Amino acid sequence: MDKATIKIGVRGMSCASCVERIEKSLWRTHGVLSASVNFAAETATVEYSPERVTPDELKRAIETAGAYRAIDISLEPDAADRETLARDAEMRSLRMKFILAASAGAILFIGGFHTHIPPLRNIPQQTLYLFFFAVTAPVMFWSGAQFFKGFWVSLKHKTADMNTLIAVGTASAFLYSTAASFFPDFFHRGGFTADVYYDTAAVIIALILLGRMLEARARGRTSEAIKKLMGLQPKTARVVRESGEIDIPVGDVQIGDIILVRPGEKIPVDGIVTDGYSSVDESMVTGESIPVEKHAGDEVVGATINRAGAFRFRATRVGRDTVLAQIIKLVHDAQSSRAPIQRMADIIAGIFVPVVIAIAVVTFVVWFFFGPAPSFTYALVNFVAVLIIACPCALGLATPTAIMVGTGRGAESGVLIKDGESLETAHKVNTIVFDKTGTLTEGKPRVTDVIVGLNGLNNLNGSNGSNRLNREKHLISIAASAEKNSEHPLSEAILTKAMEYNIELTEPDEFEAIPGQGIRARVDGSQVLIGNSTLMRESGVETDALAGRIEALANAGRTAMFVAIDGQPAGIIAVADTLKENAVEAVNALKHLGIEVIMITGDNRRTAAAIAREAGIDQVLAEVMPEDKALEIKKLRADGRVVAMVGDGINDAPALASADVGIAIGTGTDVAMESSNITLMRGDLNSVVTALRLSRRTMTIIKQNLFWAFIYNSLGIPVAAGILYPFFGMLLSPMFAAAAMAFSSISVVTNSLRLRKAKL
Repeated sequence: MDKATIKIGVRGMSCASCVERIEKSLWRTHGVLSASVNFAAETATVEYSPERVTPDELKRAIETAGAYRAIDISLEPDAADRETLARDAEMRSLRMKFILAASAGAILFIGGFHTHIPPLRNIPQQTLYLFFFAVTAPVMFWSGAQFFKGFWVSLKHKTADMNTLIAVGTASAFLYSTAASFFPDFFHRGGFTADVYYDTAAVIIALILLGRMLEARARGRTSEAIKKLMGLQPKTARVVRESGEIDIPVGDVQIGDIILVRPGEKIPVDGIVTDGYSSVDESMVTGESIPVEKHAGDEVVGATINRAGAFRFRATRVGRDTVLAQIIKLVHDAQSSRAPIQRMADIIAGIFVPVVIAIAVVTFVVWFFFGPAPSFTYALVNFVAVLIIACPCALGLATPTAIMVGTGRGAESGVLIKDGESLETAHKVNTIVFDKTGTLTEGKPRVTDVIVGLNGLNNLNGSNGSNRLNREKHLISIAASAEKNSEHPLSEAILTKAMEYNIELTEPDEFEAIPGQGIRARVDGSQVLIGNSTLMRESGVETDALAGRIEALANAGRTAMFVAIDGQPAGIIAVADTLKENAVEAVNALKHLGIEVIMITGDNRRTAAAIAREAGIDQVLAEVMPEDKALEIKKLRADGRVVAMVGDGINDAPALASADVGIAIGTGTDVAMESSNITLMRGDLNSVVTALRLSRRTMTIIKQNLFWAFIYNSLGIPVAAGILYPFFGMLLSPMFAAAAMAFSSISVVTNSLRLRKAKL
């Protein structure tokens, strides 16, 4: 059966109860395989069978669940502009409704003191009440319409959410005040005082709208990482055609097009340089501020900035296949996902609203029958206060806002987190396993030692051994010239060393590669041998004087090659795959976090032990074949450890998938992203530390948010119900309850935003 995944924007959610309702509606839809709704991101992620259900049917399932609006979501670059426009329109609407409600609330509040205001003192009370009704009605039926609409839809579906609490609370105050305004005699005959609470209804709606407005603004800030990424893509590309250079929309670029990029311009899509030279700022991908030099044959990434020269490149990935598009998708998926810790909050929120309504009814009954006079007034006020203060907004925002900010912060630091579950699991890691080659080390051998034996060099014309550096350069010159036609990795290391010394090489007159031993060549008339002790022994070259040096280099994990010239030992060149410059720093930082560090490699034990000692790693798993690495990870997990595996994301894919958290060091390739939970966009091993610190910091924020959300409701509801009245004569005004409810939501979002500035 074919499967597809779609993301649908959901507008109109008011609390965590909405999440559960929409998910249930989607799950009940024929053909849906999984459904997850994110309150903070306002998205629904649905996996479904295209053969059994269509995207339009999924949208209808969302909209029939309540007063919700399902909209298409696009991850194209201009979607950021559309999202900004949509949020701006939402903010304008909320602002206008708030201004009306706040203005009416101020008028009503001042009107409540009419007996102390000379111009109003002589106006009949019932006339003022009718005026108050006229002022409050637009607030109820326009500013607060969204709450009543949501309540009505919930009622039809026999469910309850935040809209239910607000609508019932404010409607109770408004309807009671309306009855007191138009039928005061009815209340007088019953022995009640015909008081009105128009100001309570208007101010509650105003405060809740203010909270929504501030919350919407804060939510916009949590998704800034996505907006920044989408805004990076240039709008046009300068393509080279037969007729000349033309500018076309970047969406029209085809694979194979030749594109010209000038200094200061953004690279439109991914590709390979065909001619020209430049330095490119790739900080948006790697987080590394130092520009990278680009020559013919080098890869370039779309949305990076060309700093220096002009060059042409051939487009290899366009549209949704570019690295930038993959990063945007990964970050968006992560921000829309739900961490396991969120499920607890969702379950509680699902049963919370009906329980609150029951508590509010009990509060009303107790105050009405057992409260002091006027009992109805006390009952109504406390009933409304309980409903308003209990709105579970903070509970619904506690986890997703932190996940959104955390994953966004990670993307800005070159750490791409696959989903909320990965972010949560990473904070539990107590064992981290590093692959050696290409992860802890540079992944390619380089010359580490040049030891000169003067016998061979003295036989060379023009060499008098004047100083050590010159002798080393001369030995490298001869060796590199001899190795010029070799394709062996060790030969490449010697040739790279010659390039570092700016040595001009000589073309060898003869060249012979001897499998398993080394090479034989003739350079400037001299016979040159480069290889192991077997080659030297079989060629009659005496190497006993250098045997101690060879042993020491081998113990240090380096591959040593003898160099002999005209039958005499000329020296030793040692080659090794060296540690990355920040490997030791990263290992120490991980140990400081209380994490055990292990190295795994297919290399021999002596070489592996040498690299591990240099990196500061105590435990080594050596001579492990690639297919067995996953088995070693499973053994560690079987011991009760929470294991993170760090590898290159390609040949380590099975091990990455077997770990609790797979961390791929790569450049955002498909394989790296698919096989790992976290992808590091640069080779700096400190990014591993950043990822784990980010996870720990995010989980701390989530726990703080959940704690305060639970504590707020746990303490707020009894206070609103009047538990303090018998002891201190204190009651919580519904207006203060509304302010407290709005503040709780804003505080949760603000606390999550602290992650944006957190030191990682």
